[in-house]
Amino acid sequence: MAGVDIIHVPYRSVAAAMTDLISGQVHMMFATTAASVEYVKAGKLRALAVTSAMRAGSLPDTPTVDESLRGFEGSSWYGVGAPSNTPLEIISMLNKEINLAFVDPKMRMRFADLGGSVIPGSPHDFGKLIADETQKWGKVVKLVGIKPQ
Repeated sequence: MAGVDIIHVPYRSVAAAMTDLISGQVHMMFATTAASVEYVKAGKLRALAVTSAMRAGSLPDTPTVDESLRGFEGSSWYGVGAPSNTPLEIISMLNKEINLAFVDPKMRMRFADLGGSVIPGSPHDFGKLIADETQKWGKVVKLVGIKPQ
């Protein structure tokens, strides 16, 4: 979107990449807020922008990429899955308990401290998120011509 050509350097771990970033071996990195927020708060890293649609609560003075490059959004997300043959009553019980955890103020605060947020929902909602993200990023892969290495 920005016409910037960035060299991708694969690392075996976020910790190794962070070490190289802090030491100046690499000049920039796309990292999750959870992996970088403490380094930013300690002054070891400078956050240039967050890639989410909204500013991160843990880094309120850090702009979004969208503020400079309209239409850019690239959030990481995590979810809980189970084998497809898991009984529906187990799926329902897990979903209920996970959603209850997400409304707990301590849990919400911990996620916010790490730069994240919680999105309670149903298994159907999560399936739709996965389908939407697959379609969105599939377009990017085709547009840029990304090939498996």
